[in-house]
Amino acid sequence: MSDKKIRNMAEFAIACGISRPTISKYFNDPDSIKPSSRAKIEEALGRYDYRPNIYAVNQNRQMTKNIGIVVPYLADPFFAEMVRFIERLFIDTGYSPSLFSSHGEQKLEMEILDSLRAMKPAGVLLAPLGRISNHKAIEAFCSNVPTVLFDSNLEGIGEAFIGSDNHSFISQTVEYLTRTGEPPCFLEMKHPANPNANKRREAYLSIMHDLDFEPHVVSLDGTGWGFEEIGHQGGIKLLQEKSLPTRTVLCSNDRLAIGFLAACYERGVRVGRDESDDLRVASLDDHPFSRFTCPSLTTAAQDYMSVSKHAVETLFRLIECGGRFEQREEKLFPAKLILRESA
Repeated sequence: MSDKKIRNMAEFAIACGISRPTISKYFNDPDSIKPSSRAKIEEALGRYDYRPNIYAVNQNRQMTKNIGIVVPYLADPFFAEMVRFIERLFIDTGYSPSLFSSHGEQKLEMEILDSLRAMKPAGVLLAPLGRISNHKAIEAFCSNVPTVLFDSNLEGIGEAFIGSDNHSFISQTVEYLTRTGEPPCFLEMKHPANPNANKRREAYLSIMHDLDFEPHVVSLDGTGWGFEEIGHQGGIKLLQEKSLPTRTVLCSNDRLAIGFLAACYERGVRVGRDESDDLRVASLDDHPFSRFTCPSLTTAAQDYMSVSKHAVETLFRLIECGGRFEQREEKLFPAKLILRESA
């Protein structure tokens, strides 16, 4: 046994070469850490005869077990599906997630971050509004609270971003649609709420150019998060005016496509992949309802589970590193084309 006196958990962490968050997790639940780390801690316990102040550990546990999850619009089934996976992963590892929705409002997003500061969470998973977010305020928050961004990237802000590869979404759908029929036009909102929409438009233009096809971007009026209504009303107008530039339509997201399919039904426009059908319609995301539309929607699927799992694991690593990585990390997951009856 060593004669060196260990006075607190920080000194014990230095003595055994294990991060303080990992030490704290060990005293809360020894089975929650890697066997190799556990062996080092238990060897050091025998060497230094250190035992933590149980009251202090319990106080710290209240802080380290709280996790914040912030999304722009929880009523969007995409975010509901993501949060379902994320919450389960946190709960299964003994953490207490608190869920917040900013409802597409910058002011509310800022108020949520202020509330999270008061909660003193171990860390936060933040899907920011993006274009309308207060970037400076979010950057200041990330400098004080271990934060991983997901879904929408704010360049250079936060220690990490985990999301989906928008170029992969577009490349797979455009390649398939141009190979099997008339090249697609791109149907989007004129003022998109989510910054991923802009990246998808840019990818569409780039890929159509690379394939030597003329691109056609069709922008629908409307703002906010009522994507289905915007797709429906915009679709009715396009079909009435017969102003679609092609017989193949690639929608910026599945919710917009769901509204557009409803417009097609109301106007008696047949959607499908037979030569006798009037239009082909495809989209992006694999919204939980996309396989139940009529016809079922061809789409490029988000890898919900991989994005969720990697975001949670990255936040755990960030917490154990004391809230800082040596350099900002980014991880993008590719899409998977799902062929259904609409195209």
